[in-house]
Amino acid sequence: MSDDPFDAERDLSRSGCGCGLHRSPAEHDHAARTLRCEPVVSEEKRYEGIVASAVMRAVFPQDVARRAFLKSVGAATALAALSQFFPLKTATEAFADAGPPEKKDLKIGFIPITCATPIIMAAPLGFYARQGLNVEVVKTAGWAVIRDKTINKEYDAAHMLAPMPIAISLGLGANAIPFTVPAIENINGQGITLAMKHKDRRAPKDWKGMKFAIPFDYSMHNYLLRYYLAEHGLDPDTDVQLRSVPPPEMVANLRADNIDGFLAPDNICQRAIYDGVGFLHILSKEIWDGHPCCSFAASREFITTAPNSFAALTRAIVDATGYAAKAENRKQIAEAIAPANYINAPVTVLEQVLTGTYADGLGGVKTDPKRVDFDPFPWQSFAVWMLTQMKRWGQIKGDVDYRAVAEQVYLATDTKKVMAEMGLTPPPTAYKSFSVMGKSFDPAKPDDYLASFKIRKSS
Repeated sequence: MSDDPFDAERDLSRSGCGCGLHRSPAEHDHAARTLRCEPVVSEEKRYEGIVASAVMRAVFPQDVARRAFLKSVGAATALAALSQFFPLKTATEAFADAGPPEKKDLKIGFIPITCATPIIMAAPLGFYARQGLNVEVVKTAGWAVIRDKTINKEYDAAHMLAPMPIAISLGLGANAIPFTVPAIENINGQGITLAMKHKDRRAPKDWKGMKFAIPFDYSMHNYLLRYYLAEHGLDPDTDVQLRSVPPPEMVANLRADNIDGFLAPDNICQRAIYDGVGFLHILSKEIWDGHPCCSFAASREFITTAPNSFAALTRAIVDATGYAAKAENRKQIAEAIAPANYINAPVTVLEQVLTGTYADGLGGVKTDPKRVDFDPFPWQSFAVWMLTQMKRWGQIKGDVDYRAVAEQVYLATDTKKVMAEMGLTPPPTAYKSFSVMGKSFDPAKPDDYLASFKIRKSS
């Protein structure tokens, strides 16, 4: 975040006003006429603050030490001292060298769910504006509409399910169009919700014949629910019925007894509980802790024709994601994204999701601050895992060059550069191993992983 690194009273871990320098808009207004909050007159000044903040964080990771130093020598002396040891001007120029956005007025489509939190909140909380962009975030009815409007260039970029850009790039269900993922929107943040009539039917082995909703065929929701069912001995293609239902329609379908449950975004799960029609069976993080859910996606053509706009968008999303990752910001975010033009949900529901203190629908209150979390890095190993599941369930036929597809779609190298420029620390590699329901996944051995499953669609 852009904050004032030379304010001895400032906590660098917090940010609250539109310019990013103060704890609140009121504090911003009070200080607006002082030297410490001169209105930002150029992108260079804005980047200067970001770079200086990053350096001060590195030199003084503890706020106590930084404050003591500043009170001792003063801001001007501190800046001069830093400049001797670190080329602030050069770093600022490097950060800002992308140039002005080719296109400032942009449209981004989103589905009204908490998985889109960084994309949505970046509008009311000013993250797009800080990058010189005028972004309209457009609430959209369903994932197929998101896909089609983005392909047809009605949207410049979009909130997409993490597997969707892979599917679009491979031509699954449509003509192949190269799409990219510069940032993951959220990790965790889903759950399996069952109708209240099933509160004594919690064992998955007893779910034969039940009807479950998922948001889309090319979704983590689909793959995680299938994985969970198969690990409990059920074939998701023959033992249960899976239906694609837009998330905003899921609670109504549960109430109408059209479905027995769903694996859906957390705010949909919590809304079912709030309305008294369902209970939370498990969080998706109990299947795979740290799994990706949704992504920020754009076509390769958009990157090529408007690289500066794309870079500015990516900076805004990464910045917003970092802000959303901090627990102390979650209540403010819940209020910002609750209105009708965004998620259109009670603030209480969104707070329960984002803060992780929530009713489970069975009379209990649970606490899990990582129920949903935000980490923008597009791990290419995530893409490899998704490809194994696409192949497992017959969405992909034939051989797959897992690594090539992952690296074409998930732009880890580009995101590393953006994160480093913003003073963040990207991972040293784009591949990591992880565990799904106790089963280890090695991204270097996807075919071995795929061959290990007893329940899968026959080729």
